[in-house]
Amino acid sequence: MKLEAFDNQNLRSGDVANNVVSYPASTGASKKPEIAPMVRIQSLRLTGFRNYAQLQLTTDAKSVMLTGVNGAGKTNLLEALSLLAPGRGLRRAPRNELGYRSNASNLSANWTVFAELTGHDGPAVIGTGLADANEKGRSIRINHAPATQGDLLDCVSLSWLTPQMDGLFLASPSQRRRFLDRLAITFDPAHNGRLLRYEKAWRERNHMLQEQIADESWLQAIEQLLAETGVALMATRAQMLADICQISQNQDSQFPAISGYMTGQVAEGLEAGKPAIDIEDQILSQAKQNRGRGESAMPGAHDADFTLNYKGRSAHLASTGEQKALLISMVLAHAKLQHTRLGRPPILLLDDVVAHLDEGRREELFGLCQQMAAQTWYSGADATAFDNIKGIAAHFWIENGQLRS
Repeated sequence: MKLEAFDNQNLRSGDVANNVVSYPASTGASKKPEIAPMVRIQSLRLTGFRNYAQLQLTTDAKSVMLTGVNGAGKTNLLEALSLLAPGRGLRRAPRNELGYRSNASNLSANWTVFAELTGHDGPAVIGTGLADANEKGRSIRINHAPATQGDLLDCVSLSWLTPQMDGLFLASPSQRRRFLDRLAITFDPAHNGRLLRYEKAWRERNHMLQEQIADESWLQAIEQLLAETGVALMATRAQMLADICQISQNQDSQFPAISGYMTGQVAEGLEAGKPAIDIEDQILSQAKQNRGRGESAMPGAHDADFTLNYKGRSAHLASTGEQKALLISMVLAHAKLQHTRLGRPPILLLDDVVAHLDEGRREELFGLCQQMAAQTWYSGADATAFDNIKGIAAHFWIENGQLRS
């Protein structure tokens, strides 16, 4: 499927007249972007975050190892780093649950994460936190000036893998959509706005149908918005997956090459080369027919999924280890795509990843990460799993919220 690149500054509901994506598609003729100096966190300070009353960490290493027993706070530290990116972090935890807990019942509402780093455009200082549990969102400051979550993406990119993501291929379609959407937002920040607009319209339509609010013109307007926005969302998802597959298949690696496709009525229409307006008309017609039969269902971006193939069968039938390897392949391919296409390699946060790999793939992972122009943070309970990089990585031992090198 070949999709036309589209200027994401001009993409609004109703603007999609053809099959388009909203981030620059690979053309082979574009000038390779200049790569900035290595993207890295140089200093991190936590105050009242999770099990850290106070933490100060300084490093200039390309690879950083966090080791310690289970429950020591390794993932908490990586979660703090993930809040330097837009969103709710690698755990997707509510912001008022991130505070320091001094005992079983005393949870502080206040927490801060402060980092000095070399970002995409050079040195930067980022601070984020929650001063009051009643705040509508976490506060963000970049270079000591108020900023938004969208500004974070301009400053630095982060990508992560956690044990909770291991079951992605066995999870619900909504979890896979969320995973792919997070990857797509890196290339098209406007994708997040379309997601929010789509979800709001979907809730409003469901409410009207449940309450039997018979306003045909308003329902048709909502369904028009859902059709137009849904096709744009699906085009972006399909292009993102196709690009990741292409990068993976061209990479000489022990990790499996990815082959996959989007599923769902809209995805099938895009794959067949139908104009977006024809797909929208089909969605609207089916939605109206279903409502006439007393049914609320309609096709759209909400019923999409993606499938990866491994050794001629679907990824959900692969072994646990192979599913882990496929997931790593996706994240590494996405990171390389950011590096080569945008000149903005992401800092990788790999939580307890190497313990599940055999020695060959473990060494391969270290090598691939070393080739990237950004820092990698690893965590694990077994320090011997990092023997291959002990000579070049900064190593921090964590115990009960305390850090030592």
